Amino acid sequence: MSNHRSQLSSALAQEVIDAHIAIEQWLGGRAEPSALETLLARFSPAFSMIALSGARVNRAALDALFGQGHGKRPGLQIVVDEVDTIAQWPTGGVVGYRETQTDDEGCTTVRRSTAVLEREADGHIVWRHLHETPVTGS
Repeated sequence: MSNHRSQLSSALAQEVIDAHIAIEQWLGGRAEPSALETLLARFSPAFSMIALSGARVNRAALDALFGQGHGKRPGLQIVVDEVDTIAQWPTGGVVGYRETQTDDEGCTTVRRSTAVLEREADGHIVWRHLHETPVTGS
């Protein structure tokens, strides 16, 4: 049982990393336009998010954000670290992590995020909810 838990925990952590690589490439303009469908498939149709501003974001708004965001952050680099599985169950879990974004203009933001991830019947892991909190004064 614990081996199954560690495998799922590893898969959840890897999804957090892989999703941010895809987001970095998309927003930085290094991904092909055809990559949008694959990027959006990472998110549940019921996806919800609390953005850095405190605004609630649903899946339709996320689709619009990414749909209009290709290449909008040239040189974007995203570093994800301090990835930790907070809770886990047979079909998903809650993962916390720190994310640092830096772009060509030298703009850097740091956030701590908590994500609820779900494993679908086919084994594909999707993002169900994301809550971002800005890190200030660091």
